Amino acid sequence: MATERRETRLAEDSLSAPGAVAVARRIGAGTRKAANWLQLVKFGLVGGSGYVINLAVFAVLNQNFGADHSLAAIGAFCVAVSNNYLWNRYWTFGAEAGRARFEAARFFAVSLGALFINLVLLQLLVMAELPELQAQAISVAVAMPFNFIGNKLWTFS
Repeated sequence: MATERRETRLAEDSLSAPGAVAVARRIGAGTRKAANWLQLVKFGLVGGSGYVINLAVFAVLNQNFGADHSLAAIGAFCVAVSNNYLWNRYWTFGAEAGRARFEAARFFAVSLGALFINLVLLQLLVMAELPELQAQAISVAVAMPFNFIGNKLWTFS
């Protein structure tokens, strides 16, 4: 009986927004695995180091060299994303031989999505007269969950 209900539910799900339902189910199933929580902690530690690097590079470019906040954010992104890719590939998700170019392209695509979120929020916060470094700190933190889910489900799956 339970198997029939499950098959019916799966059939219904496949008829309505199959991609979104499948992703939601994968996320739900993933939250029940201890290894995924360990990966999240590792991702958070790598992200924390990337966060510090991002803010340090942003501050140097913005405050020491007078770069516009958007350009400083892009420069900080380039340095931090390189750090994060290497650490996540080898430590968080475990590298597989021969997949580096494939993973790097996906990691960069996910990171660009996070950068877009970062830049939009950064601009809104600066327009709201928040100090630029504080606005960058908030923007990077808000973009982090998107980055983790994208990398977990797509880049390093």
